[in-house]
Parts: sequence; C-alpha cells; structure tokens
Amino acid sequence: MKKAPADNATQPIGVVLEIAGSGSQIALDLERLNQCMQDDDPSIALAGQVGSQIKIRVGNSWLLASVRNQRQDRRQNGILANIDFLGEGQEEKLTGKIHGFRRGVTRYPVPGALIYPATTNDLKQIYASDGRSNIQVGTVYPTKDIRAGIYIDAMLGKHFALLGSTGTGKSTSAALILHRICEAAPEGHIVMIDPHGEYSAAFKTNGQILDVTNLQMPYWLLNFEEHCEVLLTSRGNDRQADSDILAKCLLKARGKNRLAETMGKITVDSPIPYLLSDLSNAVQDEMGKLDKATNTAPFMRIKTKLDEIKADPRYQFMFSGMLVGDTMADFLSKVFRMPGDGKPISIIDVSGVPSDITSTVVAVLSRLVFDFAIWGRDEQTRPILLVCEEAHRYVPNEANADGSSVGTILSRIAKEGRKYGISLGLITQRPSDLAEGVLSQCGTIISMRLNNDRDQAFVKAAMPEGARGFLDSIPALRNRECIICGEGVSIPIRVAFDNLEEVKRPASEDPSFVQLWSKAGGEEDAVHRTVQRWRSQGV
Repeated sequence: MKKAPADNATQPIGVVLEIAGSGSQIALDLERLNQCMQDDDPSIALAGQVGSQIKIRVGNSWLLASVRNQRQDRRQNGILANIDFLGEGQEEKLTGKIHGFRRGVTRYPVPGALIYPATTNDLKQIYASDGRSNIQVGTVYPTKDIRAGIYIDAMLGKHFALLGSTGTGKSTSAALILHRICEAAPEGHIVMIDPHGEYSAAFKTNGQILDVTNLQMPYWLLNFEEHCEVLLTSRGNDRQADSDILAKCLLKARGKNRLAETMGKITVDSPIPYLLSDLSNAVQDEMGKLDKATNTAPFMRIKTKLDEIKADPRYQFMFSGMLVGDTMADFLSKVFRMPGDGKPISIIDVSGVPSDITSTVVAVLSRLVFDFAIWGRDEQTRPILLVCEEAHRYVPNEANADGSSVGTILSRIAKEGRKYGISLGLITQRPSDLAEGVLSQCGTIISMRLNNDRDQAFVKAAMPEGARGFLDSIPALRNRECIICGEGVSIPIRVAFDNLEEVKRPASEDPSFVQLWSKAGGEEDAVHRTVQRWRSQGV
C-alpha cells in the first residue's frame, strides 16, 4: 500500500551507524526507500540515492547531509551508505520545515539517530537566497521549481572555474552565466579572451566586440619579456646575447619620446610610445659600433624579424605605424569598458591573431588588467572580471609549459588578483592540463560532465570535502547539467542550466554531417571564396 506523501516525509528511512568529523556511515531501510520512490515529491522519491540529501534531527535543529555512496548490507538486507555533512538549520515549530540554514556543523548526531528524507520544502529553504546579490542560472536537481542561484560577490571575489568535456554545453553555459552577470551589473567591467571567435554572436547587443580589425593594440605596450617573445627567434646561449642587445636598443628607442624626458628615469618595461624605425635604427647603430671581427648575427636576427613584422599585414592590428600615438588611456577604457556605455563586457576575439603571437597578445591583455589594478589602488578603481576560454592553452601544467609569459601572469592573477579587485574566470575542457595550484585558487567550481578519468580526479582533488557525493555523479551528468560547489553557493548543488535564447548563444554548435552532406550545389564558388580569404589571411 502506497503511503501518503506526508507520511513518507515524516517517516525515518534509516539510522546513523558511525560518526566522523566531515561525514559518517548510515544504514538505510530498503523497504522504506522503495516506498519513498513512489512519492510525488521528487526529493523524497530520490531519498537515499547517491547525491541526494537527507536530514538528521539534533536537538531542536536539523543537520543536512549528502549521500556519497551506497553498498548492500547482506546481513541486514539493507543498504550501507557514507554521507557528507553540509550544514544545519532550525526547525519551524508549526510546520516542521528547516529555516535559517547555514553551512558547517556545530552539533553532531550520535549513533542510532534517525534519518529522514529532505523534502522539496526543506530544499527551498536551504537554497533560498539569504539577501545576498545572486544570479539564477537554472533549477536544482531533482526538483522542477527550485531556482539555483550563485552569489555574485562570493563567486567573483575568489575566482571561479567552469569545466566540462567537449559537447556538454560548456560554451552556452558560460554565455548564460556572463549574460546573467551583465543583467545584474549593467555597469560591470568584464574582459573575455575568446580564442575561437565563438562569443561574438552571443554578445552583439550588450558587448564590445574586438578583433584584429578594430583592436588596435599598440606594440609599445609590450614589456621587455613580451618584446623578446615576439622579436627574438634564437634559443640557448644566443638568446641571452640577443636579449641584451634588444634591451639596450629598446631603452634607447623609448628614451626618444618626450614623455621619457618629463618622467626622468624609465626602464625597458615602461609603457612609453616609440617608433619602430627608432628601434630599427638603434639596432643598426649598435651594429655599426662593432669591430670588423665581431659577429653581427644577433643584430641581423633582430633587424630581420622587425622588418618581417612591419611588412606582414597580419600584424597590422598591433605593429602599425599608426599606433605610435599615446593612446594608452583610450585603449584601456575601450577594453575595460570604462565607461561601459551599456556594454559591460568586451569580447577579445583572438582567432585572427597569428598563432605565433597569440599567447603574447593574451599575456599583454592579462598583464594590463593586473597592472591597471595595482597602479589604480589609490583611485579605488572598479573590479575587473577577466574570463579566459580554453584556459589550459594559456596556463598549462609543467609538462605542457612552453615558457611563455601568459602562464606566469595568469598564475599570478589567480594567486594575488583578488587583493587588487581582479576576478579570474577559467573555462576549460581539460582541467588536468592546467597549471598545478591554479584550479585550487578558484573559490567556486562549476563542473559539467568530464569523460576523462584524469580530469575527474583532478577536479575531485580541488573540490571541498562536502561535495564528494556530488562529484561521483560527474561522469553521469547530462548535457547542460553541472555540479556547483564552493564560495558561490550555500552548499554543493546539482543544477540543470536554463535554456538560453538563440540570439544570446555562442556560435559553437557542432555541424550536422547528415544535413550538410545531403545538400549539393555552390561548392565550386565556396572553394574559391575560401581560397581568397585564406590567401588574404583575414586582411
């Protein structure tokens, strides 16, 4: 006979067997679980299952826990399970509901304490906003009507990471989160590095789209290390000789600007405009001072590379003679959205940037965010959110490190950025390829399905203890579902993301082979147009 929903909610489903600091072991009644499965309340129907919530009475309060795993107890014909404690709340005397929920445990139950299923009403109280600013991104599993909110200040204040294998809806989910942040903070300052040109379509109405056609990033904003990455082609001992020459010539070129005269002392890293011709002439002058027997190869390498970049139209967005003016303030205002003019996010599309300097361009943009925050402390400048898609390309682990400056600056932002009002958002499909320690600096982790065992293990190591029961379900998540844990939520939650309107989605959908291969006609013209774009290299 099926019990009424109210009976299932008030009847115990098991007992506590063993208590530990972060969790404990419980025994579940198999017959009671079968009765709960027929309940109309989805949270009760899933009671006892891995990832579900249960509650334990301790005095006049309720202790909430998540079921981590299950195994059969053959001796008692029941189920043994381990649970992770999430938090506690008081009981309303008239209704019996949980209210005033808070993370952490102050009083533990004793072995033999009864276990009850958490109801949808309980979960509503637990997941309800406590007055802090939040963005709602979906619904809490397994309910249909409880909204999942993420606390904006907590998530951005301590960085966040969005993880998920290819095809899980990661790009659309990232667009959803950023759209919600823009709606909640229309005067925000968000900079997104977009390596594939996906997000331009998603933020056409409320974002500033910057690519090689309109970025106009002055070359003289590069510091000395970034200059070396672009202009030096040598390796080993030759590179040290080349860098010494470049440092001397770059300082001389910067010193010709009137700004240098008013500032007094400058360094090779000072963002002082200079003429490319002045740098080339300085290299030529230094070469002219050599004795005849001295090797001129280092000077010729630098000069040849400089001439090559000046003549290559692909580098014009950065190494153009038109960018010699002192436009630093205007450039920062444009990229950082200060003022925002109703467009709080700037999408930096680096898909058209030559591959050999893509990492350098990302490094410059990231460093400008960091330096601006440091030198703007006295002005109490507004915080900036830097979002990095395909983060494993730019902050790789030691095995994949190529020595580029972008990994260094992003790692520094991860460790120190929040002190200066910089928030870092990392989006990646390969978290195990990220630099060690970077993921652990992210206070909020949003994990979609991960198919790779190494990635799953890496994420589990970075997540807090109470999320273990949820983490085991990562391989079983459906598309557009995720586990959210950390500072941005009250307790770890499994969320089904909202549908995003078509016009707000990134251009990241996989092509339909059947549909495209069933059409014919126009291929010859398409090939000619492709070849034309290929030869022009987007110029």
